[in-house]
This record gives sequence, structure tokens and C-alpha cells, in this order.
Amino acid sequence: MKTRNVPPETFRTMLDSSIKNGLTSPNSAEESKKIDVASHFILRAAYCRTEELRRWFIAQEGRLFRHRLEGITRFNSSGSVNPLREFLVRNEFSLDTVTTKEKERLRRNLLSVPGSPNPMEFNATEYCKVPFVQALELVKKRECYVEKGFAYVPLPNIVSTVCEKFRASLSKSLALASQIFGQVADEEHTRIGPLLTSMNTQYTGSGAPSAITDANGENLVTAATVDALAARNMPLCMQQLHSGLKRDHKLKHQGRLQFGLFLKGAGMSMDEHLLYFQREFTKIMTAEQFTKQYSYSIRHMHGKEGKRASYTPYNCTKIIFGNAPQAAVEHHGCPYKHYDDQNLSALLTKLNIGTVPERDAIL
Repeated sequence: MKTRNVPPETFRTMLDSSIKNGLTSPNSAEESKKIDVASHFILRAAYCRTEELRRWFIAQEGRLFRHRLEGITRFNSSGSVNPLREFLVRNEFSLDTVTTKEKERLRRNLLSVPGSPNPMEFNATEYCKVPFVQALELVKKRECYVEKGFAYVPLPNIVSTVCEKFRASLSKSLALASQIFGQVADEEHTRIGPLLTSMNTQYTGSGAPSAITDANGENLVTAATVDALAARNMPLCMQQLHSGLKRDHKLKHQGRLQFGLFLKGAGMSMDEHLLYFQREFTKIMTAEQFTKQYSYSIRHMHGKEGKRASYTPYNCTKIIFGNAPQAAVEHHGCPYKHYDDQNLSALLTKLNIGTVPERDAIL
């Protein structure tokens, strides 16, 4: 909705309607709260995988959090308790309140700030003092007074500071979750793993595509679908690389290039490419090791690093005349060219390719 350039009040009305339809239970407020919390943590698990997904999720949750917080500030309580102050206290959000003496000393400067309370309301307005780096949005708009590294902010305007702290906390939590996502997705590969890994590509409206095909019925190559597509859609050389990856949980340099560029050419996005390799590699190493040793080369393949050239998949000629695998842990190359007769015959027999006379003719 934000991208439609609707007026702020219209946007708030539309968002309230969406919250009511999607996150509100007709039974009770307690059930609505459970739905809200559960949906947040399900999405947190699904969107922790890559930096791009994390940024998107933080932006959306930040907008929703801000919308709700601004709703509190717009609420006029008939009682003496400030609802925003009550929320901050309940969630242990500590604020350094400006004393009456200090506020009087700064009266002239505080009243000169655009959007500050009028002189009649000044004495009743509560001010907070926060490090100016926590109020950069207000500093940018010149909506707070800054002195000696601190920003003096009226309590109703503290929303942006609270939102920034929420975003920072959420970002840290998502980064920690991403480190164990590969292990969890693998352990739950028959239950919730496919749902989490494909959730960002799913459309839940009418005519929604399945996790394997898009709206046109074409196969989607994602981290969640590669294994299912490998046996029936990959040529023999790529099947061998896929099998080697699943067995050893890593590939040597030439294998990563050959298989990675094939997946890229088949339509796999960079984020899905990173996720798929991370899920396998982190079975024998930590997420930090994978990021440090292998993520750069994947981004490089997709033209996001180095000279930012977008590389194309290897053709058969390049694979056939390329370097042959030198050890059992290397799986690149062309089986028909680089395997000896015994190994090739065993492979073809295992895959039920051709009859015995046909295999003898090939060999």
C-alpha cells in the first residue's frame, strides 16, 4: 500500500482495515494477540535467510510497529496516565526524562524548534533526552533541539526513536536466526522447511501458484525445489554434481562453478542460490565460515561483486574439454568424457539408462 502514494490518513485507514481482516479474531482479543504473535515469528523464520529478505521484513514490520505506536500517541486518554508512557514502561524502554529545572533553562531553544508545543502547553509537555544518534530522523527534519551530543525530544515525538530501537533489535535477532536456518530447514525438510524457504515467492490470492511451478506452470528453480527437479530435469553431469553436493555437503571450486552457473542459467536467483548452498555447506561448517569462504563467489557469479559481469553457464564443449576431476571428491566434468568404462557403466546401470547392448555400444 505504501507504494501507491496514497495520503497518510488514507494509508492509515487502509492499514487498519488490513489488520482487522488479517490479524483480528472475531472471538476474543486474546486470540487476536496469539495470531499476531504467531504470524510475526513465522515470518521472522521465513525471512531471516538472506540480507535482502531481512531488509524487506524489517521495513514492513517497522512500518506496522510505527503505525501502532502512532495510534497510541493519537489516543486521547481521559485519565491521567499517558498511554505512550505506559507502553514504554511496560516494555522496559528506559528514557532519560528532562527535569523541570533543565527544561526551564532550555525553554527558549526548545520552543524555537518547528512543531514544538506552544508556550501554554510547554510546562505540561514531557521532554526526553536521548543520544542524538538515536534521533537522526528528527535531527534530519530539525524537529528536536541538540546540545552536547543529546537530542531533546517531546514525548509524543519519541516514536521515531523507539521505532529505530525496534528495527535494530529485530535486525540483530534475524541475523542470529539466519545462522541456524539451514540446519532447521534441513531437519524439518518434510514438514515446515519447504514452506519457510518458499514463503517469499508465494501468492495467497486466487490462482496462487504451487511451490514448484509459477502462475504459467513453469518450473521454479528455488532452494526448496532443486532436489525435486534434479532427477527428472538435470543432465547427467549436473545430476552427478547434485549427488556429490548432497553426499559431501560441499563442492570443489570447479564443481561450484559448473553447477552454480547451471542453476543460475536455469533461473535460480542469487538469494536462492546462496540459500541452497548454505543449507548444504552448513552441515559440515558454521554459517560464518560459509559466508566468509563461499558467499562472495556466488555473488560474483550473479554480477554483484568484482567487475559485476553476469556469467553464463558452461556449454557441453567447455565441460568436455575442461579440466577432468582429479580426485573422488571432485564431481565436475562430463561423465561420458571423463569417467573410465567401469565407472561409467556402473553409473548408467544405477540410473537404468539404456539396455546392456546399448551401454556396451556407448562404451
